[in-house]
Amino acid sequence: MSAFDVAMLAVVTLLAVVVIGAVVVGARTLRQIRTMAGAPLPEDPAFIAEKDRQEQSLAALRSAADEANSTVDVAKSAAAAARAEAAAAKAEANAARAEAKRVLETARIEADTVLERAHRQAEADAEEVRAAARRSGEREVALLASTTREQAVEVERRAQRMDERERLHTEEVERLAERERQLTAANAALAAREAALTEREVALAEAEQQHRRELERIAGLTADAARSELIESIETQAKREAALLVRDIESDARETADQRARHIVVDAIQRVASEQTAESVVSVLHLPGDEMKGRIIGREGRNIRAFESVTGVNLIIDDTPEAVLLSCFDPVRREVGRLTLEKLVLDGRIHPHRIEEVYDLARQEVEQLCQRAAEDALVEVGITEMHPELVSLLGRLRYRTSYGQNVLKHLVETAHIAGIMAAELRLDAPTIKRCAFLHDIGKALTHEVEGSHAIIGADLARKYGESEEVVHAIEAHHNEVPPQTIEAVLTQASDACSGGRPGARRESLEAYVKRLERIEEIAAGKLGVEKVFAMQAGREIRVMVKPDDVDDIGAAVLARDVAKQIEEELTYPGQIRVTVVRESRVTEIAR
Repeated sequence: MSAFDVAMLAVVTLLAVVVIGAVVVGARTLRQIRTMAGAPLPEDPAFIAEKDRQEQSLAALRSAADEANSTVDVAKSAAAAARAEAAAAKAEANAARAEAKRVLETARIEADTVLERAHRQAEADAEEVRAAARRSGEREVALLASTTREQAVEVERRAQRMDERERLHTEEVERLAERERQLTAANAALAAREAALTEREVALAEAEQQHRRELERIAGLTADAARSELIESIETQAKREAALLVRDIESDARETADQRARHIVVDAIQRVASEQTAESVVSVLHLPGDEMKGRIIGREGRNIRAFESVTGVNLIIDDTPEAVLLSCFDPVRREVGRLTLEKLVLDGRIHPHRIEEVYDLARQEVEQLCQRAAEDALVEVGITEMHPELVSLLGRLRYRTSYGQNVLKHLVETAHIAGIMAAELRLDAPTIKRCAFLHDIGKALTHEVEGSHAIIGADLARKYGESEEVVHAIEAHHNEVPPQTIEAVLTQASDACSGGRPGARRESLEAYVKRLERIEEIAAGKLGVEKVFAMQAGREIRVMVKPDDVDDIGAAVLARDVAKQIEEELTYPGQIRVTVVRESRVTEIAR
C-alpha cells in the first residue's frame, strides 16, 4: 500500500468519525425536543427561541451530515481512483523490475567480459613488469660484475704494491746485513790498528824521551823551553793542514751536493711514479633509453627543477642518445647528484618527494665513501693515529682537485716522496711523511673559510693536537711563513715534485711554455731590468736589475709591480715568487 492510499484511508476514517458524532448529537437533540413536545409547556418566548435555535442546529447538522456523506462518496471515488492508479503503478513496477532484471543480466554479461579483458591486460602488464625486472636484474648483475672486476684489479694492484714493498724491504735488509758485515770488518781492522797504534805510542814515547835527552844535551835547553818551541811549531803546522783540509772539504761538498740532491729527488720520483688522471667539472650518466629523459624532466619540467633545487647540480639534457650531463664546480655535490640520479633511474619512480629521499641516501653514501677513502689513504701512507675530525676532512679531499690533480692522491704521493727523501737523508721518516700528508688539509675548507689553505691547514692541525713540526711544515709549504726546519723544506720539495712533474696537472705543454714566456716578457718590459730567469717550472722568477738604474727602493717597487701584473694577466697553479736581484760591485787594482 502506497503513502497516498494510507492518507486517503485516514481522511475517510476521520470523516466517518465526524459524521457518526454529528448523527449521535442530532439524535440526542431530537429526543430532547420530542420529550419537550409531549409535555404541556407554556408559551414561553425563551422556550420558543431555544426550540428554534435547536431546530436550526438540527438542520445545520443534517446539512453537515449530507455534506459529510457527499465528502465520503468523493473520498470513496478518490480511493477507487487511487486503487486504480496503485494497480497501474504496480503493473509499471513489475514492468520496471523485469526491465531491471534484463539490464542487470546484460550488465552482468558485460562485467564478465570486462573482467576477462582486465585479466588479460593484467597478465600482459605483469609480463611487462617481469621483463622490466629481468632487465633491471641483468643491469644489476652487470654492475656487480664490473664492480667485482674493478675490486679484483684493485686487489691485484695492491698485491703488486705489497710485493714491490716486500722486495724493497728484502733489498733493504740485505743492504743492512752487508753494512753490518762491513762494520764488523771495519771494527776488526780498527782493533788491529788500535793495537798497532798502542805499540807505536810506546815506541814514540821512548823515542821522545831519548830525543828530549839528546836535545837537552846538544842545545843546552831546558825541557820547558824545548816544549814551548815544539808546541809552537806543531800548532803552526796544524793550522796550515786544517786550512787545506777545510778547503778540500768545501770544494768536495760543492761538487757533490748538487749531484746528491738530484739523485735523491730523481730516486724518490722514480720509486713513486703514481698514475694520474685529470678530472673535469662534468659527469655523464648513461640511461637505459631515451624515454627516461621525459620522466626525468617531468610534467612541465617539475622533476628537473626539483632535482636542481635539491642537489644544486645543473642537469643538461641534450640530443646525446641515452645520456645526460651533470655540471657542477663542487665535485662532492656533483657526485651526490650523480648517485641521486642513478638511483632514481634504477628505481623508476621520479617525482619531487622521491628526489629528496634519494638525495639524502646518496649524501650519506658519499660521506661513507669519503670516510673509507681517508682511512685507505692513512693505511697506504702508514699513519695509524690521527684525530677523527682530520680524518673526515681528509675524506672530503677525495673529490677535490687542483688543476685536474686529485688532492687526496696528491697527498699520498707527496707523503711517499717525502718518506723516501727522509730515509735517504737518515731523518725521522714518520714525522716528515705526516707533514707532507697533511700539508694541503686546508683545501678541504677553502670554500668555507677565507684565507690561504696553508694558514687554514696549520690552524686545523694545531687545533686537533698535531706537533709544532707538522704545523710549521704546513704553514710554510708555500712560503707564507719562512721555513725554519728540515721537515718544512722536505715538505716543499716533495710537494713540488708531485705537483710539478709532467702529467700530474691538466695543462698542455703549449700553455705552459706560453705562460713562462709571458712571465719573462712582463718582467723584461720594466725599466732597469737586465736579465730575467723563470725557475722551478714557473713558480719563481729572478729579475736581475742594473744597480746604477734601480736602487733598493726601486727594486722593491719593481717586485711588487711585476707580481701585480702577473696576478692580473695570467692564470697559474699555486703561487709565483718574484725575486729582484740588485748586485753592486766595486773593483780596484793594487799595483
